[in-house]
Amino acid sequence: MKKIALVVVTALMCLTALAQANQDPYYARRATLFDELPIGKKDIVMLGNSLTDGCEFNELLGNRHIKNRGIVGDIVQGLIDRIGPIIEGQPKKLFIMSGVNDISHDVSADSIARVMEKLIVMVKQGSPRTKIYLQSLLPFNNDVREWKLLKGRDHVVVEANILLEQVARRQGVTWINLYPLFADEQGRLRAELTNDGLHLMGKGYLIWRDAIRPYIK
Repeated sequence: MKKIALVVVTALMCLTALAQANQDPYYARRATLFDELPIGKKDIVMLGNSLTDGCEFNELLGNRHIKNRGIVGDIVQGLIDRIGPIIEGQPKKLFIMSGVNDISHDVSADSIARVMEKLIVMVKQGSPRTKIYLQSLLPFNNDVREWKLLKGRDHVVVEANILLEQVARRQGVTWINLYPLFADEQGRLRAELTNDGLHLMGKGYLIWRDAIRPYIK
């Protein structure tokens, strides 16, 4: 019964990813552009959703080899669907963050972790020399702005991070727990770091930069 449920959830996530590519013009523009842009063996790839998409990591970290492969609205299955060109390029390092959009689609923490592990296994098999860094999900703050699809789902972020850390340990990849750096005492995204309760302002990206800088070097 559990296997059937997992198949159903995975199928729904695949359909969602296809819908993103087919119906969202921005998603399609970014995804097809990334298909054409080369990745090299010296490159450091930032893979994720809008939080990644919204940052100029190469400028913040002063490293021309950093390539941003974030797309607004992406889910973990979406990362799998577009991981091919990245694996083909055999990058030096890969930083991954994804899952909050899955939560807004009512996907469970367990399912997020399972699909993320599938992604990591794909990268390890296809590009074994690539160092993988799995980053935790960030909190959100519905008091700054109400995200209806995330309402009452703060706990899923915490649950997903616990499971994602287990995935990182099981797969032997580096776990970067960003969550405590961004959460207030109630476990919400710190209000001074966001203007919409979900995405980061400049100061938020500086915190992220400082957290990953040791791994970039």
